[in-house]
Amino acid sequence: MEAFQGAVNFFVHGGPFMVLLLLLSISAGTVILLRGFALRERLIMPSELEEAVLGLQPGDSLQRVSSLAKQSNSPLGRIITVCLQHLNWPRQENVEAVQVRARHEVVRMESGMAMLEMTTGVAPLLGLLGTLSGLVGVFANLGGGASGGDPIAVARGIAEALNTTIVGLAVAAPSLIAHNYFQRKIETMAVGMEGLVADLLAKCYPEHR
Repeated sequence: MEAFQGAVNFFVHGGPFMVLLLLLSISAGTVILLRGFALRERLIMPSELEEAVLGLQPGDSLQRVSSLAKQSNSPLGRIITVCLQHLNWPRQENVEAVQVRARHEVVRMESGMAMLEMTTGVAPLLGLLGTLSGLVGVFANLGGGASGGDPIAVARGIAEALNTTIVGLAVAAPSLIAHNYFQRKIETMAVGMEGLVADLLAKCYPEHR
């Protein structure tokens, strides 16, 4: 119970900036959980669809690949569907259509990443503002009476003012780690999808190989 009360006091003494940091941490945490779920490789690049493309030979029927692409409802599936829908186009025009679709899919995969990037920069600043605001209050009360000149009270006030800096850094650090991790993961999967689609195009337009 004392630990809970101490945690409550920790946040209460942080002032209004602590509320902003808590809201920011909830938003960032939600994004991290949603992106962690959405960016699983099996949802982006289904292994069955990947194997179907790799096992395809020039001249083979595209029916199975097309069916798997539509059923998967994945970024890779949607890109492959666009590719197969435009096989009657010249190869270069088909490549451009695929690239446009791929850019849309990457943007969808990056949904929420801006929030993590913003949290990384804003959380420490809010923490610093909260600390400075608290210190201004502490020093403004110096000499304002017996309690204002009490060194212990002043030290306690400074310690409480530093709470927002601690929370700001605690919110920013996981956001930075998650942002870099997800960004790297998206880049890796984007390269993988690019290679698979390039392989599919080469098999669909064997005369251009």
